[in-house]
Parts: sequence; C-alpha cells; structure tokens
Amino acid sequence: MRILFAVIRVAVAVAIVAAIVAQLNQSVSNWLAGGVTNLAISFTNFFSFFTIESNVGTVVVCLIGAFFLLTRKGAADPAWFNGFRAAIATYMIVTGVVYNLLLRNVELPQGTTVPWSNEVLHVIAPLWMLLDWLLVSGRLALAWKSIWFIVIFPLVWGIYTLIRGPITPDEMQGNSYWYPYPFLNPNLSPNGYLSVAFYIILIAVVIGLTAAGVVWVSRRKKPVTAE
Repeated sequence: MRILFAVIRVAVAVAIVAAIVAQLNQSVSNWLAGGVTNLAISFTNFFSFFTIESNVGTVVVCLIGAFFLLTRKGAADPAWFNGFRAAIATYMIVTGVVYNLLLRNVELPQGTTVPWSNEVLHVIAPLWMLLDWLLVSGRLALAWKSIWFIVIFPLVWGIYTLIRGPITPDEMQGNSYWYPYPFLNPNLSPNGYLSVAFYIILIAVVIGLTAAGVVWVSRRKKPVTAE
C-alpha cells in the first residue's frame, strides 16, 4: 500500500504541475491578445491566487511524502513535514469548498480558464489531500495549538491581498485595482469593505474549523496504511 500511495502522490503532483502550466499558458495568451504590456505584474497576479499557492504546496507535500513512503518504512514522518502536510491539507480542503460553493460559475481574472485544469486544481487535488490526510501513513498527532500555525499563512495572504489590491493595475479590465477573487473586491459591492470584512471573517471561520478538524483527525484516527 505504501508503494501504491507513493505512486498516487507523484501522479497527483504531476497532474497539478500540468494543470498550472496549462492555465498559465492560456493566461499568457489572453494577456498578449488583450494588449497587456507589464507581464511581470500579470505573472505576480497569477501566483497571488490562494488556489495556485495551495496547489504548489500540494506538489511539495506529495513529492516529499512519496519519498518518505518509500524510504521511511514503518517510521512516522518528521514533525516539520507533519505540520506542513496538515496546513496544506487544510488550505486545499478550504479551496475546494470555497470554490465549489462560491466561485464555480464565476470567471476569475486570470483570463479564460482551462476546464480540465480547473477541475484538477479545485476538485481532484483538494479531494486527494483530504484522502491523503485520512488514509496515508506517517501522520503524527498534532497539538491543538497547531491550529494557530495553520492559520498564519491565510492571514498573511489576506493582508497581502488587501494591501496590494488597490495599488495593482488590471490591464485586462482597464481598472486601477486587481483582486484575485470577487468577494475580496470592495469595488464590486455597494457595501464596499463591509462586504469584504464579512467574507474574510466567514473564510477565517471556515479555515479555523477545517484546521480543527485536521488536528482532531490526527489525534483520533490512525491511518489504514501503516505498512
């Protein structure tokens, strides 16, 4: 089973890389066709999506995790990797939930999406990280205080997004601002930052509860693939 899950982890990592490259290639074509002149800003925008960053983290987890499965038979994962794996699992589960509940039918500002890439990044990869955390061996019990560690990155990302958004031009739309997701854009709601604050609080609660679930699983449920 360890070999099987190692192979699946590598396959998921390859699929995610292919999906990101495919979407980036499509986005670059859209930017050039739309007359974008500052590709550096557009590239930065692309990699400022929480989805992209979480999926990049998933690639790292899957590849390192596959290596550990093949080389650390019968041994638990290192504590640093256990915490990192828990954090990425949390982010990907939240990514899947938020996208499929709020954003599935909304065109995001990276340009026209590649359908199969979209499904890999927002459905297949989040689902795998959930199953990975539940089923794959190596997991250690996490302290409840680990929740604070897990929520640090989303908090930093949110601050970065709200600071950068008003000062980043969007050449594709002709706006003087750019936000990765509509619910973070105060210009799209008559309530402005009040609406943004509501969604930030809502997502913070979802991330916190998901992190608590991830920690709970680590403390209560043993993986079924110990060997």
